[in-house]
Amino acid sequence: MGHIKKTETLHIMVKKHYTKPRREWSRHEKHGGMEWITSIYLLDRYLPKRGLILDAGGGPGRYTIELAKKGHKIILLDPSQSHLDFADRMIKKNKLEKRVIKIVNGKIEDLSVFKKETFDAVICLGGPLSHVMSKKLREKAASELIRVAKRGAPIFVSVMNRLAIIRGELVDFQNELLTTYFRNWLKTGDYFGGYGFTPMHGFMPEELKNLFERRGAKNCKLFALEGFSSREDKAMLELSKNKRRWKVWIKTHFAIIDRLEVIGVSDHFMLICNK
Repeated sequence: MGHIKKTETLHIMVKKHYTKPRREWSRHEKHGGMEWITSIYLLDRYLPKRGLILDAGGGPGRYTIELAKKGHKIILLDPSQSHLDFADRMIKKNKLEKRVIKIVNGKIEDLSVFKKETFDAVICLGGPLSHVMSKKLREKAASELIRVAKRGAPIFVSVMNRLAIIRGELVDFQNELLTTYFRNWLKTGDYFGGYGFTPMHGFMPEELKNLFERRGAKNCKLFALEGFSSREDKAMLELSKNKRRWKVWIKTHFAIIDRLEVIGVSDHFMLICNK
């Protein structure tokens, strides 16, 4: 009973953190926008040309709107009503009501509102799985994301990287090196709040891959999102002023995003697999 109460409390903390949709919308501009740029690159590369997509944990709908603009049909699901209300306004502003089929208030660990094999692709981007603080519920979320995908459909899941946050401690938060939180971090990947961010679970790359493979996912591949751009806002801002250099950097980044060394230093990484 105590474990259930703790899980519910952590969920409330996460939900409370995500009540400012504009902040989450603009978060993708960090590190030169590389999380966003790389995610869109991978979606363009691996999404089917047609069909219905589930944007699970899609927050204020930035991916939903971008994919709808590209002609895809989408259903957006998120537990934050303020995010969904913001998404609804943006959908109407961009006249995308015919492509965004439905907006649903719900959690990624319970997709029972959808029948099995409903979607031609499933995306869960920006780290929602990292905010599921129970191992059992993370397993259920993975099962649900696979269940609602059609056979052979691609599934895209991005999470926060346990190893990259160690680098973040060195660059930005050296005062936290003496805390209990830091001492437990490498061992568990669990952060329960109290140091400037909401509760989250940092994944090891093999942990995420194994989570989905154990549930029958196939062709699992990992990709760095920010890669070497992580925590380098100043350098990325300077680089963005020179189009020729920026072009070379992007080309280099895309060429190495599947390298384990690059995945290891990236703030976020993505798993792409098939049901």
